[in-house]
Amino acid sequence: MFTTYRSRLMQAIVGGAILAGAQSLSFGALADTTLNALFMAQAAYSEDNVRAMTADFEAANPGVKINLEFVPYEGLHDKTTLAQGAGGGYDVVLFDVIWPAEFAENKVLLDVTDKVTQEMKDGVLPGAWTTVEYQNKRYGLPWILDTKYLFYNTEILEKAGIKTPPKTWAELLDQAKIIKEKKLAEFPIVWSWAQAEAAICDYTTLVSAFGGSFLDADGKPAFQTGGGVDALKYMADSLDAGLSNPNSKEYLEEDVRRVFSSGEAAFALNWTYMYNMANGDPKESKIVGKVGVVPAPGVEGKSEASAVNGSMGLGITSTSKHPDEAWNYIAFMTSKAEQEKFAKLSLPIWADSYSSPAVTTGQEALVAAAKTSLGLMFPRPTTPTYQQMSTQLQQAIHAALLKQATPEEALKTAAESAGGGL
Repeated sequence: MFTTYRSRLMQAIVGGAILAGAQSLSFGALADTTLNALFMAQAAYSEDNVRAMTADFEAANPGVKINLEFVPYEGLHDKTTLAQGAGGGYDVVLFDVIWPAEFAENKVLLDVTDKVTQEMKDGVLPGAWTTVEYQNKRYGLPWILDTKYLFYNTEILEKAGIKTPPKTWAELLDQAKIIKEKKLAEFPIVWSWAQAEAAICDYTTLVSAFGGSFLDADGKPAFQTGGGVDALKYMADSLDAGLSNPNSKEYLEEDVRRVFSSGEAAFALNWTYMYNMANGDPKESKIVGKVGVVPAPGVEGKSEASAVNGSMGLGITSTSKHPDEAWNYIAFMTSKAEQEKFAKLSLPIWADSYSSPAVTTGQEALVAAAKTSLGLMFPRPTTPTYQQMSTQLQQAIHAALLKQATPEEALKTAAESAGGGL
């Protein structure tokens, strides 16, 4: 997911004014406490942003120091589990919405259900809590609330005579065909379909639109039938028609951002962070002021729109020697004031924030899309063996996109391979 630039904010913040959903917590801690925290070197908040937030925390808590480590998303899971197996190393870790089941079963994260304050329970959006929950327990606090949106180049659509962005996935292909025929973009659509979790997120968005399921009522694979097959057929057909950029098969989200921000694509499916980078940062984009955003489309007769749950949480490892100080740190990082300060990078988890000018000003279109999309976020399966299932699906998607198998054949093979471990 991504690189952003922002000046470091070094102004000290007084503890009580910062907290909103954590007012009852005291940020005082024992002197000379050092916490080790593992974050992602991409997506939503950049390294500079995380360092700025952490500097705010350290200024309000002079007895606590935070050692920050950043790794790419693709290395975040294994870095966390390997450190745990070696006897610790981290106090706080960033984790994806797809990992709580595994991390809970393997006792990687502390159950913090009893630490969650009433203010947090009442103030955080209900859907955000699903990011950190497993079997009615909470294993951290939601931090990055995210889904994928359909971004479009308003100038290209205007030149093509297209008055409104697509509301269905079929209409997206129709509009892309017009744009291609008018030579306004060689490949109008760009995706992140590299053999990685990125492809699963795009696929999940389409599965939700086509009314598919990953698992049946017995917990067995169901993606090889119905909407799961329709979603993969759609992906393959868009490549065959020359409407999707063929390099999408090797792209991650940052590649999508660069192609879209250069003006080469009319449409892109990507996370929240791309909106302000592409639409408002001339150092990063050639199409500033020309970016539209709407919920990912639906399928006629099946859905009005579609969305994937791409959120992430902050948790405390079970091997942490300083769990109280670690809790104070993640409560601060997820607090309403800190989230609103950086709302141009990631939309807040707090319900009240969506009526705050600090959040809405300058990104009214994004907030409007979010009000629909955040209520539709479709989950990837909650299972302790998710990594195995994801790997099988990634291979199936690529087999179909590379024409090594039909979508039906590829997904059938994946279901047979993953089924035994689910």
